[in-house]
Amino acid sequence: PEADAPLKKSTHAASEARVSFAVDLAAEVSPPNPPTRSPPFPPSFPLLAGAALPGSSAPPRCLPGLETAQVVQLRYSMEDLPEPLLAEIVKRITQTSDLNSLSLVSKQLCTVEAEYRYAIRIGRGLNPSTEALVSLFSRFPNLAKVEIDYSGWKSTDAEQLNNQGLYVLSSHCPSLSDLALSFCSYIDDTGLGYLADLKNLRSLRLNRAPAVTSTGIFRVVVGCRYLSVLYLVDCKAVDNREWLEYFGRYGSLGELVVKDCDGISQYDLLKFGAGWANLQKFEFEINGDYFTLFARDPSIVSGYPYSYDICCDSLKDLRLAHIITNEEIGLRFLLGKCKALETLYLEYVIGLHENEMISLFQRCSNLKIVSLRLRPLHYEDIEYRTALTDASLKALAVSCPMLHVVELTFAFCDPDWPTEIGFTQEGILTLIQSCPIRALLLNGASILYDEGMKCLSSSPLLEKLELVDCCSITDAGMNFIIQAPCLRSLTLRQCNKVTDNGMAELARSQKLESLTVIGCRRISLKGVRGAAKTVRYSAEFESLESLKAMNMNIK
Repeated sequence: PEADAPLKKSTHAASEARVSFAVDLAAEVSPPNPPTRSPPFPPSFPLLAGAALPGSSAPPRCLPGLETAQVVQLRYSMEDLPEPLLAEIVKRITQTSDLNSLSLVSKQLCTVEAEYRYAIRIGRGLNPSTEALVSLFSRFPNLAKVEIDYSGWKSTDAEQLNNQGLYVLSSHCPSLSDLALSFCSYIDDTGLGYLADLKNLRSLRLNRAPAVTSTGIFRVVVGCRYLSVLYLVDCKAVDNREWLEYFGRYGSLGELVVKDCDGISQYDLLKFGAGWANLQKFEFEINGDYFTLFARDPSIVSGYPYSYDICCDSLKDLRLAHIITNEEIGLRFLLGKCKALETLYLEYVIGLHENEMISLFQRCSNLKIVSLRLRPLHYEDIEYRTALTDASLKALAVSCPMLHVVELTFAFCDPDWPTEIGFTQEGILTLIQSCPIRALLLNGASILYDEGMKCLSSSPLLEKLELVDCCSITDAGMNFIIQAPCLRSLTLRQCNKVTDNGMAELARSQKLESLTVIGCRRISLKGVRGAAKTVRYSAEFESLESLKAMNMNIK
């Protein structure tokens, strides 16, 4: 069942369904004046391609001497179809709402659909009583993926799923391999202990589980030997106890995501030790007052014994967000070790060294996606700019021939002082022209002018362009960019020099499939009409925090 959408009885449920399949049937090569024969099956049911004709064990395409094709349609009730065929129909339906509707057609379809349903998503409408949960999970005996999401839940709402509910889940879903729990306030270490009985569990995602501690995580790590994906998001009570070290020694973790877990510092993650060698995806993020002047990394521990002799050759997807590495190296050691990266997100990492980044780009020739969110800082007590310059972009252009998605975001860079951005327009354009860029996002790029848009228009593969707070772009830039041969999607957010005249250029081209305009004060709703097949428009201005994708909530 969909979240907050339990199954309902349909007053119009059909007792008989018609299924149509078209297939080429061939007539036998017959002697002159063949006798007229009646078809051996009703003339209105289509057969599956390759299926045997009624009364024959040979498929139509395999009959000897076939040369003429005709289409025949047959009509049967659902109850007459064999269960393997019904199962095949169910497997091909992906929308949950369609599966729910299908189960109302007949009892047989309801049974088959429940047997082959492998995933459900449950929300606040879930009845957390033991009887209701037993009924729910007994109906779907082969569930492999369950998501329980209580986002938006209030204390005045009905009770949430608790530890007993996790016991019912683990008892009735032995095939469960993927479990996501979001905003589940009633679950603690006891409930996670029940999950240790799920021997097939391979993925566990916990989002804001305030009562869960390291004890519960350790129980899951020990009990679920095949666990390969672990997400811990806003789990305040989880700290750096022995679960990390145990996982590093005996586990086979392929994905690890840690966000806003106060008890886990970037240095504690070094305890993962040998586990880094198998890790393919890693994310670490902290949020708070890291943007204030002279902010200190809250995860720094004085006198902590750090060790960086760690292998991470398998790491393909790396995201580091909102960490400070001025005083200690911490997770920055990853930038000097990775060799196989395909995706790199560095979001306001304070303390980056350009030589380190150039070496990284030169080693990781398989990079396909790069997102760099930068803010200006003082360098050598003279320059005030972002950490990276055109030298980094040149290394990307020369060393990463498969790069096709790029994001460059600049926060707190004054548009009246373009030198605060370490990159230049020429450096960005060189990167775009050297790599097969298909998607480009430029945020706060006051260094990009209409002349740059003219160069972008010659990018042969550029399909998606998003410009955010690019204050130097005018209507002339729109006239240039619409000439890009493959451009299909354009987003403008708070680009205040673009007007309705620029939108008219887009409308005249009739080229764009998608146009999004948000907070551009000189573009009207009337101006965007007809500029693309699909248009999204909002006159609302975004906050700096939203515009630059920053989380500045003070803890």
